Amino acid sequence: MELTPAVFLVAFLGSSLLHSSHQSLKKTFGPSSKDSLCNHMLKHLHNGARITVQMPPNVEGHWVSTSCEVRPGPEFLTRSYRFYPNNTFQAHQFYYEDNHCTKPTYTLVIHGRLRLRQASWIVRGGTEAEYQLHQVQTVSHTAAKAKELSQRLGRSCRGATRGPWEPGMIYELWNEEGGFDCSKELNFTMHELQLLRVEKQYLHHNLDHLVEELFLGDIHTEPSQRLYYKPSSYQIPLQNAKNHDHSCIVCRIIYRSDQFHPPILPPRADLTVGLYGQWVSQRCEVRPEVLFLTRHFVFHDSNHTWEGHYYHYSDPTCKHPTFTIYAQGRYSRGLPSTRVMGGTDFVFKVNHMRVTPMDVATTSLLNVFNGDECGVQGSWQVGVEQDVTVTNGCVALGIRLPHTEYELFRMEQDAHGHYLLYNGQRPSDGTSPDRPEKRASSYQMPLVQCSSSSQRSDRSRGEDAEPTLRHHNGASGRRGGCGECVAALLITALLRLCQS
Repeated sequence: MELTPAVFLVAFLGSSLLHSSHQSLKKTFGPSSKDSLCNHMLKHLHNGARITVQMPPNVEGHWVSTSCEVRPGPEFLTRSYRFYPNNTFQAHQFYYEDNHCTKPTYTLVIHGRLRLRQASWIVRGGTEAEYQLHQVQTVSHTAAKAKELSQRLGRSCRGATRGPWEPGMIYELWNEEGGFDCSKELNFTMHELQLLRVEKQYLHHNLDHLVEELFLGDIHTEPSQRLYYKPSSYQIPLQNAKNHDHSCIVCRIIYRSDQFHPPILPPRADLTVGLYGQWVSQRCEVRPEVLFLTRHFVFHDSNHTWEGHYYHYSDPTCKHPTFTIYAQGRYSRGLPSTRVMGGTDFVFKVNHMRVTPMDVATTSLLNVFNGDECGVQGSWQVGVEQDVTVTNGCVALGIRLPHTEYELFRMEQDAHGHYLLYNGQRPSDGTSPDRPEKRASSYQMPLVQCSSSSQRSDRSRGEDAEPTLRHHNGASGRRGGCGECVAALLITALLRLCQS
């Protein structure tokens, strides 16, 4: 996918925001005295959340997963990566049969060399890197997996070890001198090392409790495309084994593991996904197509309606707003996923949407579009929300209402007892999961529950709060946000404008 126009767009939008981020944030979230807990948590992120970013990143050390991760497929795994002072690395990827990572099936052991390059021009705040593999090995942990791998690779890879494989034995899939590569048969790649970001923060403002996180590039949602995909977003981060959250039991288990003793995480029961209350982002999130955003969902389980508030920014710390979208609709009753263990399938419908440009550049771009099928032609103003429901969405942006998406959710509790909500990873090709076969098999960064009530205390309920945004087309006084289903389409349309 051509990303150069996106970089131009973000640079263009960002240039007009550097002098006005404080006022824009105040305009977005309103007076602090009127904030709900949910908006307070979001404002904490936009105020920096005491996070520092290393540029260039120092990745030396031992980095481990903080949970059982889910990759597209689905694949369940944990990771343990070591980066050494001489720029070499050793990576362990432990794969499992189940979604709680209690039944290991096989491990990949990867040796190579990493070379940091320049700051990424695709994803602001990231660093590009090159890697070279020296060796890839595998160890099976069950007789069934050993038999499966030996048969699968024996048929398709001439360099694979012949004869039956044994569990607990290490076998070579590739080395730089061997003249064969069996790792491709597993859709294996380490392209995640092509994009890196290291963040540091002090938990609870305690200078003695430093946590370091390593973000590596995202994995393409279509497994067959992994070998050709250059990351444009991030996976859930690894934590530094030396400087990690002390409540992370999983970190300690993985830290002590190796290819012959894979980590076995504590068994957990699947939580029933209850879509009720309010949920917000825990960090400034990154999406492909150079999207930076925070999210705020409100679910009304009494009538199965939902509200999605997405706040978009031009920078990786979410300080410079560009636009917001508010989406509203209905959702179905959840059904256990037949494809992703531990997941629950939902169908979401969007039937109402409002858009608010938050800076001059975005406003100017929206005003270029002709026709009255995306609000009122030429009427867009900074900070003025327009209801595009009456025009059945926004044809110029490729958005039509009503819109349907096939979603995947899962729910967990973290070590502090907070409920976390994961929803499906967006397709890497920028499309929408608008058909059942496009439903996700992996997840985005989780949201945290900020209120068990769906009754908002801010100005979306019209209670006392002073107006902080003006409204057009008779839209009601609700703060702008964003529906996930339309966010990528908005950027896509703006990119087309840049290309024209």
